[in-house]
Amino acid sequence: MIMSAQQECYLCRETDFSYRPGSVRDNPALKVCQCSGCGLVYLSSFAHAEKDFYEESGMHGEAPLDVAKWMANTAADDERRFHFLEPHLSGKSLLDFGCGTGGFLLKARKTAREVHGVELEKRLQSHFLKNRLTVFENIEDLRERQGAGRYDLITLFHVLEHLPDPKSMLQSLGTLLADSGEIIIEVPHADDALLTLYECEPFSHFTYWSCHLFLFTVSTLEMLVRQAGLKPNYIRQVQRYPVSNHLYWLARGKPGGHMVWNFLDSPELQTAYAKQLAEMGKCDTLVMSVSR
Repeated sequence: MIMSAQQECYLCRETDFSYRPGSVRDNPALKVCQCSGCGLVYLSSFAHAEKDFYEESGMHGEAPLDVAKWMANTAADDERRFHFLEPHLSGKSLLDFGCGTGGFLLKARKTAREVHGVELEKRLQSHFLKNRLTVFENIEDLRERQGAGRYDLITLFHVLEHLPDPKSMLQSLGTLLADSGEIIIEVPHADDALLTLYECEPFSHFTYWSCHLFLFTVSTLEMLVRQAGLKPNYIRQVQRYPVSNHLYWLARGKPGGHMVWNFLDSPELQTAYAKQLAEMGKCDTLVMSVSR
């Protein structure tokens, strides 16, 4: 049974939509919709994403949580993000909203004046204490204890697409931003080459899942930010997965090619491939800078 579609688009209120090819890998009752007006991609229902959905959602496996494995899986992204933002961190205050295991915070605190996180996953609390990281369980607790206008930099790495009301969350985070502060948003790209260039059918049955309520394009992400009363500064296309991953999907129809066929990759090839995809607007990830 297919869950009924949202009555109107979250961004433009258009009621006409189409279904994208593919399926939601962990919930076949859901469909992937695309607004006929603005192009926003969203799940047909958010009924499964209740208030406490992410606190003990099992997104990273059931208890006991393997923190070391989680940190290893995010290490490359943590390093990429730190390398990109390091020039902006010196002497600054940082909030990483949806910080996961805090891998980025552990790197950033070597440079930043102050680092805090927000993370709903309750099973990580002992890990944060062990690593002396200040991580709040929710934004309400943070606001009560820290007040408004505190942070020079707020980051949301692959968080916004999980929220049923991302506009309201951006508005709330905006109140925590210093006058000259900046919010960095990183999200999966709805125009990923495997979906819209290569039209890889196996990938279309893998990449959509119930935790990702929205997928954004350049235009819909900008629309969201403006509707939240914030100002987009720039947007970058970033390719997280290399050529080997794409070739493996196209040849074998399976994930993991960047590990199995990593002999195909080189820094030079990845740079050239990412540059070409970016020029076509087909990278797998978008990074946007936002200010008040």
